[in-house]
Amino acid sequence: MDRLQAMEVFVRVAESGSFSQAAREFHTTQPTVTKQVAATERRLGVRLLNRNTRGVSLTEAGALYYEKCKAIVREVQAADDIARQARSEAQGLLRIGTSVAFGRRVVVPLALEFMRTHPQVQVDLSFDDRYVDLVAQGIDVAIRMGKLADSTLGARYLGSNPWVMAASPAYLQRHGTPAAAVELSAHQALIYSSVVGDDVWRLYGPGGEPLTVPVAGRLRSNNLSAVLAAAREGLGIALLPRYVAEESLAQGRLVPVLADHRLQEQEIHAVFPSPRLVPAKVAAFTAFLQGRFGEGWWRSG
Repeated sequence: MDRLQAMEVFVRVAESGSFSQAAREFHTTQPTVTKQVAATERRLGVRLLNRNTRGVSLTEAGALYYEKCKAIVREVQAADDIARQARSEAQGLLRIGTSVAFGRRVVVPLALEFMRTHPQVQVDLSFDDRYVDLVAQGIDVAIRMGKLADSTLGARYLGSNPWVMAASPAYLQRHGTPAAAVELSAHQALIYSSVVGDDVWRLYGPGGEPLTVPVAGRLRSNNLSAVLAAAREGLGIALLPRYVAEESLAQGRLVPVLADHRLQEQEIHAVFPSPRLVPAKVAAFTAFLQGRFGEGWWRSG
């Protein structure tokens, strides 16, 4: 048996004064408990208990050993209680990972609202457009876009992230408004380089038919704010998430292009290191996020 369990057995024998009582508490037999204590005595090379017909009593060495063992067992039990409490109550430091633009525009206000309703939770927000290893970076929960690649992670579907094709009125006035997807190849494309296949735009025609159009342009960036700024300045046509473009669309600084076509949407997931024994703080934050990404959610982002 392991040393901690041996200490637990010894403590209960000492406190109850009975091998039989300790055996009942540990759901084993009296001979087994007797052998376990004897094994501890052999390992230590000292007698811990005096045995007689009236029961057992501690030797001088046994009394000293008992006090130390009792303190160790109590500390272990306290550690277990803290862990169980952390799983049942949303508290402690919650490390959240997300992409830069989505984090700044969407996750930050949601995290602040979550903190107001969960005062025992502290939040550490990490922004990175690169793929982050949750375990290696110590991330409790990440908000990710697109299909999930790692099946070992725990995940909750939150909603979808729609995109829009847009340009400034000034750009369209100078270069004309595309009437068909094939015409995009003749325009300046503002390319968001963090998307796989960024120089090939994929969309669906008015009849739902899938279309792929090769594009090129003078600006390429892995930062959505840079792509948005270039589009607002009239440098080309951009594909942007609705939560990024919505304010500029509402202001008229951007207008939709090929509005009768549909762009691909990304799934939004809350992802955490393991699907088992999810900490309460992660479960609470994930539950808080569910329902926040319904129809038109980007208008409040």
